[in-house]
Amino acid sequence: MKITTFNPMICTTHPEEIIALFEALGFERRHTKTNLGDGSMSDVRMALGDFRVDVATVPTMPQDVMMIRMNADNFEEAYEFLLSKGFRNSQGDTISESASGKGTSMISPSGFIIALSKHKK
Repeated sequence: MKITTFNPMICTTHPEEIIALFEALGFERRHTKTNLGDGSMSDVRMALGDFRVDVATVPTMPQDVMMIRMNADNFEEAYEFLLSKGFRNSQGDTISESASGKGTSMISPSGFIIALSKHKK
């Protein structure tokens, strides 16, 4: 398994406010993915030089949540590795898939979250 992306991800119900903050810091929007998960979620990838941050719109979030976005070249291997370290899938056994990738949120035994994904090329 090779990790291809590893950066912070902010999940929120008010993305434009957070995106505006990062734009004020000099970050630029790189791309936007829509209709993720159940179709109600989206993600804006932002960059400032080598730094990246994702701002995800998740309408069901009771408050903003910070995660680590981890994209791996072998989703199944990464998923099994995290399970072996005590992580659990926040969606039970469900893994969301779209035309551009698949993923799920994995919660560590201590409570931090890795948003595990694989980008389909």
